[in-house]
Formats: sequence, C-alpha cells, structure tokens
Amino acid sequence: MDISNPRRILAASLEGSESHLSRVIKDLTGTSPESPSASLAGITHELELKTSYYTASIPIWLDVIASPSEWASSFLSEEAREVLAVLGGLVLVFAIPNEKPAALTADDQPPSLIRHVGSVVQKGLGGWEWDGVRLAIGIGEGEADEWDELCAEAGLEFVQLKSGQMDKNEFGGIPRVKEALESNDWEQVDGGDPLSNFDEAYSDKSDGAEDFDPESLDFGVDRSDFEGLRMAIWETSHRETGDSENADPAKATPDQPKAPDAAGGSAADTKEEDRELGDEDIAKVEKMMRKLQAAREMGEGMGEAQRKRLAARAVEEVMREL
Repeated sequence: MDISNPRRILAASLEGSESHLSRVIKDLTGTSPESPSASLAGITHELELKTSYYTASIPIWLDVIASPSEWASSFLSEEAREVLAVLGGLVLVFAIPNEKPAALTADDQPPSLIRHVGSVVQKGLGGWEWDGVRLAIGIGEGEADEWDELCAEAGLEFVQLKSGQMDKNEFGGIPRVKEALESNDWEQVDGGDPLSNFDEAYSDKSDGAEDFDPESLDFGVDRSDFEGLRMAIWETSHRETGDSENADPAKATPDQPKAPDAAGGSAADTKEEDRELGDEDIAKVEKMMRKLQAAREMGEGMGEAQRKRLAARAVEEVMREL
C-alpha cells in the first residue's frame, strides 16, 4: 500500500546541536539536510520508508530550539493545534554532556529540553494515548542510564547514538530508530479536524474486550490486580464523599433520626447512585489499563532494562492517579 499523504515527523534539537540533528537525519535518510541559511529551522527533509505493508515518503520538519520553555508554550498554544494534529512522530536530538542531568538546570540545556518536549507530548499530543513515535536520541559516549530515566519520565524512548557507531547497542542506536519509525502507522485521519477525531478513535477501542485484558499487558498485571485497582478507586471515592455525607443535616445522627427525603427517595435511589458510581469507576480503571497497554506497545523493541523502566514508570503514573 502506498501512503500518499502521510503524517509528519517533527525533529528538533537545541541551538548549537544542529550538527547532531543533521547527522541523525543523514543516518536515517542517506542524505544531509540542506538549508539556504545557517540554520536548519524550517527545513523539510524526506524519509523514504518501505516495508512489507506499505511505502511512504515521510516529511520530516526540522526545528531548532533556543528556549525549550518558550518552544513548549508555542506548541501548546491554539495556533499550533493543526501542526500537532498531523504529527506521527517526534524525534528529539541532544548531545549527552559530561555532567549528570541534575547538575544542569538552565533552560537551554538538555534536561530542560527533554522535560519541555515531554510536556508537549503529554499535554498537546495525548501522552501515552498518542499513537505516534516519540524518541529522544542522545549523541555521545557518556553514561546513559540517568538520561534514559529522565526521558522515560517525559514519556520519550531514549536511544543512544555513539560517535561513528551505526550498529545497535544497549540503547538501540540508529537501527532502533528505524525500527520504531517503520512500525508506526503513518496514514492520516481522513476528513475533519484530526484532533477532534482523537476522542472518537480512542472510545472506539473500548468496544473490544481484548483491549482491556490485564493479562495481555506483560507488566505483571493480572485480573486480581485489575480488581484491586477497581476497589482502590471505589474506596477513595467513598472516602472523599464521606465527610460531606456526615455533615448533611438530613442524615441520621445518634441523637437525631434521619429526616424524610423531600423528594420521596428510597433505598433504591441510593443503590442506583452506587451503581452509577461503580460504572464511572470502572471507566476510570479501563482508562488506566489503556495507558498501560499503550506503554507496553511503546516498549516493544526496547532492551529488557529499558522496557522494565518504562513499565515501572507507567504503573507508577497509573497508581498516582488513584
């Protein structure tokens, strides 16, 4: 199948790291991006993909970031909505410095870049629910574990590319980048506002029971854990409403019987409310399971250590929402 109007890739780096961005684009496409000016910002380069299932020429939009905070603000604005709507991939390129991430606090340094790009993924693209490729490519020989952790926190898959190395390494290398891009769905959503269709496509997935089978997640989550999540949400909901119920003067107290329901309500009404609350809670759990499923799919092709870190991060995020 020939994809004639594919989704786009946004590839970006900090100012001063354009040579690294150019190198990654050349390693992926076979040709270096050319610009009439000194900057690569605003350039479009083509990536030819051919698999057993499709062929496509994917436009890569290149961008150079001076201030990650300002860049994130602009991409989360209403004006950038249409740009985000057509993205199928986001590739961040940065040089791995000698310092540890915690020691680098300025806005124009890699940790800030990763966090702000991550905020665009989370707030602008849909986080775990976005079906695009999200890669952070670190260039250099430095220790990569802490950068991998930082990228995972931002919802990005970390890939390390060492000097002069094209082969796959512990953190993937260029082969992993190509693998992730080739396995992505590049076909555009037809008609209308692609972002407005996102919720519809998302809710359509809930019709398939297999999407919510906890045992298919490969995160050590089974059906008993699923029921545990349901109970945790249910108990939290009742704790949150407990104080307001006790403060209601219509409720019974040791010295005062409960006042009659002015609307003629009955115990059946309470049961109906509990049933509706249960349906709402089940929907919350199903949403959490979808996040775990998305994280599992994102982890396909990663090394075992990276996959475990990603899984732990996804489960931690889900539990934090409880």
